[in-house]
Amino acid sequence: MTLIIDGYNLLHASGIFGAARGPRGFEQSRIALLDMLLDVLGDKAADTIVVFDAARAPDGLPARLSHGGIRVWFAREYPDADSLIEELVEHDTSPGHLVVVSSDRRLQVAARRRRARAVPCEEWLAEARELRRARGRPAADAKPPEPGPEGVDEWKRYFGL
Repeated sequence: MTLIIDGYNLLHASGIFGAARGPRGFEQSRIALLDMLLDVLGDKAADTIVVFDAARAPDGLPARLSHGGIRVWFAREYPDADSLIEELVEHDTSPGHLVVVSSDRRLQVAARRRRARAVPCEEWLAEARELRRARGRPAADAKPPEPGPEGVDEWKRYFGL
């Protein structure tokens, strides 16, 4: 099964953001999301493509790269990531084995038209968190409990301090 993820759509839904703001903020946020995906997907990471918008990307950003086995594609030659994802779905020879993760209605319609599974980001994140819990591991992006004096270290880890 191939997993195609609308990168910025999932990033926004997850609330995972890197520590930096400004020019390096997007890069760090993408890396934080990809690291979370590696943790959740494990050995299925190699069957995953994450697509990010890149029409106005800075010079030097590659069109494709690999992050721990996850294929990361930037939609440099497309108006947006949705257009590239639609093309991937349209040209796949086994669309019944595709899962498209996006809350974008346009992509959900495109996936269902080819009989691929379309999963909204929030639903996919809930499934991912449940999978981590079933493995006995807390969700990587789950907020820690409200801090008391004993919870400060947990919050520092959560905020990357």
